Amino acid sequence: MKRNILIIIGVLIIDQWSKIWIKTNLMLQENIVVFDWFIIHFTENPGMAWGITWGGDIGKYLLTSFRIVAAVLIFYWLIKLHKAKIKIAAQVGVALIFAGAVGNLADSLFYGIIFDHSYHQVATAFPEGGGYGSFMLGHVVDMLYFPLIQTTLPEWFPFWGGQPFIFFRPVFNVADVAISTGVGLLIIFQKHVFN
Repeated sequence: MKRNILIIIGVLIIDQWSKIWIKTNLMLQENIVVFDWFIIHFTENPGMAWGITWGGDIGKYLLTSFRIVAAVLIFYWLIKLHKAKIKIAAQVGVALIFAGAVGNLADSLFYGIIFDHSYHQVATAFPEGGGYGSFMLGHVVDMLYFPLIQTTLPEWFPFWGGQPFIFFRPVFNVADVAISTGVGLLIIFQKHVFN
């Protein structure tokens, strides 16, 4: 279990450090171009995956509550896998999913209280007038953008012919990478996890 805890702590430190650095050094929608195909692009997600929101503040409270319950269940699952001596790679997968879930949950729970907004300004931590939101209403900070292919679709392409096309368009964070990697490990080692 020590290995799993170290993975969780490592992911959380890298995830939160990167988000806090972005939040306190860039304005919303500001870019740092590392390469043409790798851009640090500061954006915030007030909802769930792909920026989907519903139900206003009530929907956000429900979403954050669901994330808390999911994180607790994932941690319980990790303990169960460890006690059953399930293959290490499968345990690492669940540890990564848990770390990513907690990383994004921390943003939702606390960032609205800790930071002021980032619109046309760099956010400050613990501003005098309070943060941009309240407990459980924070936005998840995203920054990793990989526009690997930027082109225009051919005219003959159905529906979108002649339109600009970018692959890979989503902007994400270290917690999202941990979750995706963990899910990938679970797919590879599913026979060891889901017997």
